[in-house]
Amino acid sequence: MSRDRALLERALDRGEQDGGNVEFKERLSRDVHLEGGRRESLAAQLRHRLLSGDGEATYVVGVTDDGGLAGIDPETFSETMDVLSLLAEEADAHIEDVQTWGINEGLVGVAQVREGGVLETDDEHVVVGTAGHVDHGKSTLVGSLVTGKPDDGDGATRAFLDVQPHEVERGLSADLSYAVYGFDDEGPVRVRNPDRKADRAAVVQEADRLVSFVDTVGHEPWLRTTIRGLVGQKLDYGLLVVAADDGPTRTTREHLGVLLATDLPTIVAITKTDTVDEDRVEEVEREVERLLREVDKSPLRVSRHGVNAALEEISERVVPIVETSAITMEGLETLDELFDRLPKTAQDTGEFRMYVDRSYSVTGVGAVASGTVMAGEVEAGDELLIGPMADGRFQEVEVRSIEMHYHRVDAAQAGRIVGIALKGIKESAIERGMVLLPRDADPDPVREFEAEVMVLNHPTRIGEGYEPVVHLETIGEAAAFYPEDGRLLPGDTGKSTVRFKFRPYLVEEGQKFVFREGRSKGVGTVTDVFPME
Repeated sequence: MSRDRALLERALDRGEQDGGNVEFKERLSRDVHLEGGRRESLAAQLRHRLLSGDGEATYVVGVTDDGGLAGIDPETFSETMDVLSLLAEEADAHIEDVQTWGINEGLVGVAQVREGGVLETDDEHVVVGTAGHVDHGKSTLVGSLVTGKPDDGDGATRAFLDVQPHEVERGLSADLSYAVYGFDDEGPVRVRNPDRKADRAAVVQEADRLVSFVDTVGHEPWLRTTIRGLVGQKLDYGLLVVAADDGPTRTTREHLGVLLATDLPTIVAITKTDTVDEDRVEEVEREVERLLREVDKSPLRVSRHGVNAALEEISERVVPIVETSAITMEGLETLDELFDRLPKTAQDTGEFRMYVDRSYSVTGVGAVASGTVMAGEVEAGDELLIGPMADGRFQEVEVRSIEMHYHRVDAAQAGRIVGIALKGIKESAIERGMVLLPRDADPDPVREFEAEVMVLNHPTRIGEGYEPVVHLETIGEAAAFYPEDGRLLPGDTGKSTVRFKFRPYLVEEGQKFVFREGRSKGVGTVTDVFPME
């Protein structure tokens, strides 16, 4: 007997011993189990199981009535979970977790159902993007903020964010990672045990105000990923970290430049203040202030002027500076107060739109597209379009379910970082840079657009056919530039036609972007688009 099968049968044995809160189902279908009086009858059965289990019930699917392991195909399993979710909604409950096992070339699953409807997500939700040089303590600082736990000096709290084993082992983030904490009337609502998905989900359920972090990558070879995190998410604020034992670096300047290109109100956190004396902290703060003034920003030391001043003055021009240590927890209460009181800045305009940042496949659920909702609202059951595909087509899909920080939600509004399970498409067909839109939208795929661009840095000049990588929303694609005047020198601003090299995307007037190639970089704003014919 395989290890997985042994684990499942032990779970079934425990279920039989638990008695009244366990229900066995081979399958559930929309045509049979939601028609006539079956829906009400099955919802009543679920309420009975919840009552027997003090608000919790276990549904084992893919098994016969006597508990035999049958296994059902993935499509049938997905439909069964959809039906169970609707029954749970009828019973004022929600599916909290699903585990699956491969049996007889099919699936058997154990779904945990908990009393209480899925989360309403209309509370204020602020999204913060981190930036800064590698090993300056971005992930460690965020880990201490969301847990309230001091770091051990070896980056223990960083492990609460890094999602790949090799990242934890090397102590270097290689992709975007996410974290969340929140606030209620009594203060911060933190993650009790970051290693448990249920504890992360509990923050979303319990807090009145949420703060999500998009933690970017500090290592220079992954600057492209950092730009994706700062440009491709609907951020409200930036958090730029500078280590007291190192000071501002070239990467610090690079990341600050990206934050400036997005017009993002930013806070600077001086980290690792416990590792140096007061004179060194003062020296680094002066270096940061000089750096900010060089780019026409006004620094504001929170230790000198207070939190209220920082809250009143923070803007595209004024940048608060906070001294912090994840080991002594210095400055973290100040950051808590700022994040609790800072207003949301990203505006919610127009119909639902979400650019895909990543995709993955979940057994028994299917394709999931993850990203930040840029505008509007999406609900489970909505019919959407996804695309454009390489040939410019948009494909029709249906929203199976929505999850936010491991908590299933009934809907998601602008600014929410979510995973949307989609029916009608395979995960292999979803690519970063695609967009989800309402079914009745009439999007035009764009291969070429016109933009107003500024060259921030380039060794010579930008001429016709120059090919950097353009970062627009979650798009990161090589594109050829054709300046209106034939060339653009460093510091120049001018019009240019921009043409994606490989495929079309959805591009709209007014969108900002960053372009980069080696040490060369610049920013731009889309002024006109030329849809594919």
